Amino acid sequence: MLTLSLRKNLIVMMVVLAAAATIFGCEAAEEPQPTATRMPTPSPDQPYAGLEQREIRALSPEKVEDLLAGRGSGYALAAELNHYPGPTHVLEMRDLLDLSADQADAVSAIKAAMSSEAVRLGTQLVDLEQELDAAFRSATISPDGLSTLLTQISTVDGQLRNTHLQAHLQMVEILSSDQVAQYDELRGYGSDNSQPSHDQHNMDSMDHG
Repeated sequence: MLTLSLRKNLIVMMVVLAAAATIFGCEAAEEPQPTATRMPTPSPDQPYAGLEQREIRALSPEKVEDLLAGRGSGYALAAELNHYPGPTHVLEMRDLLDLSADQADAVSAIKAAMSSEAVRLGTQLVDLEQELDAAFRSATISPDGLSTLLTQISTVDGQLRNTHLQAHLQMVEILSSDQVAQYDELRGYGSDNSQPSHDQHNMDSMDHG
């Protein structure tokens, strides 16, 4: 099984390749994913059975990989499900949304900045969670040490969520209201008649051809 340190290096390398592909319009070669360790199926009486085999007890391998790769991992749902599109999916649907070249460039820049910061913060968060887990595992944790670590974890976690949400917030300055509505439809969110009126779009006058 790959160590956490090795997985970090592999995932960071994959993120760098993906960012390069976005900027230069090419696709990075798909990297093989590590095979997850099969965990015992939990039961109502033993809901955490098998989780003691994780490298970081409080984080699943999938969560660790999401954090190290800078993926949203649910951090931006408050925006995503309330008509504030995400840059990653906007770029994936650029043709369907009829993005102009200027719009695509602006979204790409936002995604690159978001991904870079999310990888930095995600790596920091994984390291802190690993430190917390190790302190409990070795029985060296103290009340003051616990408070310090939790404060650091909460701070980084909040910064990470802010990074993802800020990127979604910037999308409505680039996309037209029609593009936002089309995005919601393509993503399967339906119409709840509560979409805000994003009348001030910095780039509404751009050619969408």
